[in-house]
Amino acid sequence: MGVSLRAYAKHRGVSDTAVRKAVKAGRISLEPDGSVDIAKADRQWTLNTDQSQQRKPAAATKAVPKAALDAVDETLKESGGPAAGTTYMQARTANEVLKAQTNRVKLQQLKQELVDRSKAIAHVFKLARSERDAWLNWPSRVSAQMAARLEVDPHTMHVVLEASVREHLQELGEIQSRVD
Repeated sequence: MGVSLRAYAKHRGVSDTAVRKAVKAGRISLEPDGSVDIAKADRQWTLNTDQSQQRKPAAATKAVPKAALDAVDETLKESGGPAAGTTYMQARTANEVLKAQTNRVKLQQLKQELVDRSKAIAHVFKLARSERDAWLNWPSRVSAQMAARLEVDPHTMHVVLEASVREHLQELGEIQSRVD
């Protein structure tokens, strides 16, 4: 006496539909009472099944790279979701969040709402240099007028102002700005 189609499918780790298809195609045979002899059906299944058409078992699937899992965790953290023990559904959610973020950035680029980082850095550098040059030229423009008002030597006034401005610019130059 054999087992039912459903029990044999469970034994093989396939759906009962796959077993029905195998019976219909003649890859395995049923007992006269309609049951399946497990040992006989296993031999027939192995002999009559094209292995290249079979799905690979879960253990033979390619492992997901750690970098990909880390990217999913990071995306989940950014979207406020849990990161530890990432499930398939969380990974799909992270993928959808990442697609939405990418599409938002592309849309902002199309609307010209985003600024090119290298151009922004160059522009800030140019502005800072103009500001510095203006300050370096300032003592030459005002030292004579200030010296006349204060009734001091114009050359001394110029030297003192220039030294003070350079000292102040040196302090400002030590501030490190970052564009993230």
